[in-house]
Amino acid sequence: MYLVIFDCDGTLVDSQDTILRGLAAGFAAVGLPAPDRERGLSIVGLSLEVAFRRLIPQEQADLVPAMADAYRRTQVSRREAGLDNDPLYPGARAALDALSARDDVLLGIATGKALRGVRHLQKVHGLEGRFVTIQTADSAPSKPNPAMIEQAMAETGVDPAKTVMVGDTTYDLDMARAAGVAAIGVTWGYHDRVRLTTSRPFRLIDGFDQLLPAISDLFGWERSLSHALPDAPDAAAAT
Repeated sequence: MYLVIFDCDGTLVDSQDTILRGLAAGFAAVGLPAPDRERGLSIVGLSLEVAFRRLIPQEQADLVPAMADAYRRTQVSRREAGLDNDPLYPGARAALDALSARDDVLLGIATGKALRGVRHLQKVHGLEGRFVTIQTADSAPSKPNPAMIEQAMAETGVDPAKTVMVGDTTYDLDMARAAGVAAIGVTWGYHDRVRLTTSRPFRLIDGFDQLLPAISDLFGWERSLSHALPDAPDAAAAT
């Protein structure tokens, strides 16, 4: 069996506006100005408390619990109001469908999101039951610590040689390297191509249509029509 692990924010879903809104709430709760967009998105992928600690001076670290609490309360209240249904990136559903169609592939998630955030994503996009292992900030140290990937491999019984991490940040790629597994970086997320290159992924891809060919090359799968993605646009991307 093979294990393909996906990051969420910036890889499967475009959640930048939701994240920046949450960060703004966190900073406002303690009377600090929010970071600009580029700096705010630079911490996507890290667990929430770790992210806030990166964004404020060390001497203000005691403010982090209040900031994280405000972030979470904002996210939960907006979800309950039916807001912030972050869209899947174009081609994401087709790629998941194609991988799920193989009887030798298991899918997983490793994310800095809380589990309830992942459950919300699954419900909104009809992805319940798609991922056999879900590793979150609730049960593992923040990326790039390798624990999420190690726990995913332990749960599924898949060895490192048959595991790949797909993510949009150096935190994802460095986590993969620390766990002894290959990584595929995606360039449509929150770290740019130059930054991703420093983490030495197996490959960088610019669209989900390139994901199966990259995985096929990594694992030595025969490229065939059965691995091709449909050309139809991903309807979920417009939600």
